[in-house]
Amino acid sequence: MPASSSTHSARLAGRLALAALAALLAAFGATGPAPAMPPANAAAAPLLGFTPAHAAEERALEARFDAALRREELAPWLKRLSARPHHLGSAYDKENAEFIAGLYRSWGYDTRIEEFRVLYATPKERRLEMTAPQPFTASLAEPPLPEDATSGQTAEQLPTFNVYSIDGDVTGDLVYVNYGVPKDYDELERRGIDVKGKIAIARYGGSWRGIKPKVAAEHGAVGCIIYSDPHEDGYFQGDVYPQGGYRPEHGAQRGSVADMPLYSGDPLTPGVGATPDAKRLDIKDAKTLTHIPVLPISYADATPLLRALAGPMAPAAWRGALPFPYHLGPGPARVHLRLAFDWKLVPAYDVIARLPGAEHPDEWIVRGNHHDAWVNGATDPLSGQVAVLEEAHAVAALVKSGWRPKRTLIYTAWDGEEPGLLGSTEWAETHAAELREKAVLYLNSDSNGRGFLAASGSHTLERLVGQVAQDVVDPETHVSVAARRRAATRVEGTPVERKQARSGELRIGALGSGSDYTPFLQHLGIASLDLAYGGEGHYGQYHSIYDSYDHYMRFMDPTMQYGITLAQTAGRVVLRVAEADVLPFDFQRFSDTVGRYVKEVEELADKLREETEDHNRAIEEKLFEAAADPTETWVTPKPKPPVPHINFAPLENARDRLDKSAHAYQAALDQAGPGAGGLDAGARQRLDRVLLEAERALTGPGLPRRPWYVHQIYAPGFYTGYGVKTLPGVREAIEERKWQEVDEQMIATAKALEAFAGEVDRATAILKSAGGAAAPARAAR
Repeated sequence: MPASSSTHSARLAGRLALAALAALLAAFGATGPAPAMPPANAAAAPLLGFTPAHAAEERALEARFDAALRREELAPWLKRLSARPHHLGSAYDKENAEFIAGLYRSWGYDTRIEEFRVLYATPKERRLEMTAPQPFTASLAEPPLPEDATSGQTAEQLPTFNVYSIDGDVTGDLVYVNYGVPKDYDELERRGIDVKGKIAIARYGGSWRGIKPKVAAEHGAVGCIIYSDPHEDGYFQGDVYPQGGYRPEHGAQRGSVADMPLYSGDPLTPGVGATPDAKRLDIKDAKTLTHIPVLPISYADATPLLRALAGPMAPAAWRGALPFPYHLGPGPARVHLRLAFDWKLVPAYDVIARLPGAEHPDEWIVRGNHHDAWVNGATDPLSGQVAVLEEAHAVAALVKSGWRPKRTLIYTAWDGEEPGLLGSTEWAETHAAELREKAVLYLNSDSNGRGFLAASGSHTLERLVGQVAQDVVDPETHVSVAARRRAATRVEGTPVERKQARSGELRIGALGSGSDYTPFLQHLGIASLDLAYGGEGHYGQYHSIYDSYDHYMRFMDPTMQYGITLAQTAGRVVLRVAEADVLPFDFQRFSDTVGRYVKEVEELADKLREETEDHNRAIEEKLFEAAADPTETWVTPKPKPPVPHINFAPLENARDRLDKSAHAYQAALDQAGPGAGGLDAGARQRLDRVLLEAERALTGPGLPRRPWYVHQIYAPGFYTGYGVKTLPGVREAIEERKWQEVDEQMIATAKALEAFAGEVDRATAILKSAGGAAAPARAAR
């Protein structure tokens, strides 16, 4: 269940026109075949959080770390871990956890497996049939391929299904709802079509899959079918497997449909760890289960259903790549959907491996990637997992040479991520108090492949990521991964992104949900990052039996170069945070980012007001009737309540306070010298404490209707799932036209920003209080 995103193909989006990219890379000096090294002055370049002397030591340490990385280990590990299906609760899932734990123990980590008991459901019965206008029974099966050695492990494979769908036996007329997001139902209403008492069929894409049955149920549907249209990850994208890497006609996407925007983790233990003695909800009271039965199918099984639909033609943007007209219905296609599941508690095995810090053992850097998969899972998640293993091995090699990290490193391999971030959430909830006290950073990865650096996370870490990206060499183009990322942005970015790229800045995205950073960042307020490479692989096998070793080694990263590149990138983040003289957080970038978010919600309100006025004016002037085709059914929409003028002053004042505090901190830090070199050890320790706790200040009492999410700056959207909403309380209140809530959330968000600015001021005071020692220290240099 990758981060970023929506579907995995969305996370790896952005493949570039190669000719244009080659020309632009040439401008960066990538004209020869020989690998380029980091910039010649890299050794002298300052490192965020380090004194100059320690920066040189850090770069020497990183060179030794790079030398210890072994590319030849990655493919054998990938083959071993993906040799059999290893979904949550399976025998091979446990074997993989024990294998990973054994590696960590052999390298000298203090390692244990923590077990949780979580709700899981596997299919007992799946039936989908069309009863009119002609009979058809869906196969609901992915056939083995001779070119894929593990695709025939039928006895161990989970069938195609959506976990946390309820049981159900329903029959109804079929309605095509496009991606099945709220705006699609507005379009259906305009055409006089509703889904009440009917079964909705939606295509994958446009949002996280769990949103589709959620919105369908809100509109009265009795069932939901989700199919993979070849437009999104099949032959529209390229040759299908096994000739190419994209989804074949019988390939289907398994996945969770839990309502994770409410809370992630075990559905029965929200907010507490799913330990054996935990108090559990009754299944009927679990709010994250669907309200209607839902089933994923292939485009081969979807074709007869969609062909049988009549009614209006679908809007042009709704039409996929199947070779027939897309109609909306309802009917005459009528379908029967029957699902039954085996609901039980199963074990989730989290591997936890520690290296205690030598100087600051109570400051923790947590590094994670999950190990469970829907089937064999070579790309998702094992491509990331093997990179983490080699990263951890190289760190252990440093320890064997006599080095010890200043801060404690915790490497993790999570279980149960695919059903809903179960392993990471239950561990984070179980250890919540200790994590709030000690965790400096959570660093996540998931799937990985050839291509470009994707980085998202807390914007206090943006400068750190930019410095790391400048020091890692892309294995294909031999420029830094930062330069290649900027090149990609210059070719395909938005005007704002292109401007930022020209300035030399590397910007990171904001985190929504979809991978294991969620409980750390959005529930506990721990600064977090998510890193991956991708965009050049041919990946249409997301959550299918064809996400295999054979597929990965042909179409994703055959030489495993980008596994090593991910290890170099994430390893540098881990080492720099572990070894920094003071924690390498930057407040100016965060302040600038918050300023953009404030501007966005102000513009959102103005745009919504203008659109509402235009909409109501069109109704008054009967423009909808005049514009409608009289031979088709069109329903004039209802007027919308006017959008009031919103007082953004609390948010603007908090933004201004934060900006002033961030600049004052930077000035004080500059006065203290790189790495706060003018501070004594005690002052640095006090400064670290404030920096560690700063992100916690951005949490509040919880977002409306979903109090598990407490971060006031980043959250998954209530109707986007994976997709992020920034300033979520304010933004979603505006989008949903809850005007009293806008005022309430404005105050809550402003209070969080004020509290964060207060933490920045505390850090500034520590720097200034030690200012007397700074001048002699600078004079000595």
